[in-house]
Amino acid sequence: MISEKNENWWQGGVIYQVYPRSLYDSNNDGIGDIPGIIAKIPYIASLGVDAIWVSPFFKSPMKDFGYDISDYRDIDPQFGTLADFDALIATAHQAGIKVIIDQVLSHTSDQHQWFLDSQQDRHNPKADWYVWADAAADGSPPNNWLSIFGGGAWTWDARRGQYFLHNFLDSQPDLNFHNPAVRAQMLTEVEFWLQRGVDGLRLDAINFCFHDKQLRDNPAKPPAERQGRGFSEDNPYAFQYHYFNNTQDENIGFLEDLRALLDRYPGSVSLGEISSEDSLATMAEYTQGEHRLHSAYSFELLVDDFSADYIQHTVETLEQKINGGLPCWAVGNHDVRRVVSRWGNGDNNAQLAKMVNTLLGSLRGIICSYQGEELGLTEATLKREQLQDPYGIAFWPNFKGRDGCRTPIPWNDAEQAGFSLTKPWLPIADEHRVLSVAAQDQDPQSVLNHYRQFFNWRKHQGCLKYGTIAFISTANNVLCFKRSWQGEDLFLCFNLNPTAANIEVNDQQLLDAKSIAIHGLNGAVLNNTTLSLPGFGVYIAK
Repeated sequence: MISEKNENWWQGGVIYQVYPRSLYDSNNDGIGDIPGIIAKIPYIASLGVDAIWVSPFFKSPMKDFGYDISDYRDIDPQFGTLADFDALIATAHQAGIKVIIDQVLSHTSDQHQWFLDSQQDRHNPKADWYVWADAAADGSPPNNWLSIFGGGAWTWDARRGQYFLHNFLDSQPDLNFHNPAVRAQMLTEVEFWLQRGVDGLRLDAINFCFHDKQLRDNPAKPPAERQGRGFSEDNPYAFQYHYFNNTQDENIGFLEDLRALLDRYPGSVSLGEISSEDSLATMAEYTQGEHRLHSAYSFELLVDDFSADYIQHTVETLEQKINGGLPCWAVGNHDVRRVVSRWGNGDNNAQLAKMVNTLLGSLRGIICSYQGEELGLTEATLKREQLQDPYGIAFWPNFKGRDGCRTPIPWNDAEQAGFSLTKPWLPIADEHRVLSVAAQDQDPQSVLNHYRQFFNWRKHQGCLKYGTIAFISTANNVLCFKRSWQGEDLFLCFNLNPTAANIEVNDQQLLDAKSIAIHGLNGAVLNNTTLSLPGFGVYIAK
């Protein structure tokens, strides 16, 4: 039995990502809100998770749906009030759920007062708070940097007679972290929420805080290497090595200052999102020792590649680079196609979802699970005129954006699926109605009930929460590894194929281990030295 008094609650913890717009609409305006999250805390607690990560709810013009903040210390009215947020903290804590909030530190909205002041002229007190640069001799931008959302990363401002940098939308100007006043201010903004009782921070695009002061051009990337990590591969952004517009050495000092702040609030955790040219190396660098981020995750498992070899190579590579640090793993979030659609072929979606949720929950480190994964939701299909995401609108039809993973959660079979009584901001996907919470509650073999049972069981498994991980060589696209902790070993094998697979077992410990029946899983059978796994089957033995 493991101790429940571990003050580092996040070690081996499971974090459930809430996308507020799409969880539950409490006031029937078509948009989910903070009171809606409060209403669903009992449901979230039933899932066996340790914390919620709440995507941005701050005041914003919503051009990037909250990732363009115009006031770091206020709640956008469509989500509620500061009093509502305080009530969320209290309700979640009472239910034993920690609360992590998204902090978008590298850029603001162009409607933030800081930017409105900064763009007035070159001599005001905020003049150097953003990244401004003179035009090249021919009037073109200062360099060749590109925006992730398409086009150049520089926009001309007539008032200043200069360009400003934006790694994302042109309405999301980058803050100048080379300015000590900016760094100090952002720490103050973070502390505002720590003082309100949040338990940690998910740090959006945290490696984008600093830019190369010399504004050097990014070198071209050969076509064979233009593989996207969180962005469309037909996006020109993939045509460059992004050596100079992000992931600068100076960022380490800021991360250490941020960690020093968090250490003044015991039990708070920092979780960084990393997207760099070598994300695994950056994750290791940003979490090195006890003075930087507690953990970080990248897009390495948020891609289309679904094979035992790829997952093993990715995990082992990070384990080697992180040198005992704590990784964080996610297979889905609000920026990528839903995992059942991304890794599935349209068949056996329920069994695939159960297997993927179990696999995710069995990896070493912190686990981030995106709302709807507990239901096995597929990527919603939307028409062009239904899109809200500026990213998808810009790259339609080759890339349909991020709306397909952001549609409202189906709670029941009502017209608006119990999410709202009015037309929601994104349509309810017809294919999601049969996957509603109400429907799955009644089915003991549902994805939802398996998720609950597995993650509630996992809470008491020291091997899965704290143990080491070591992979076992297998064939036939079957992934096997051992988790070990305090003299106990847990063996886990996952068939990543939709059809049955057999493997020969040579590991004597695994042959001697006693199988564990996990409710709802499509299990496997070990006969002599042959392990037979059905399609998307799982074998767990102790």
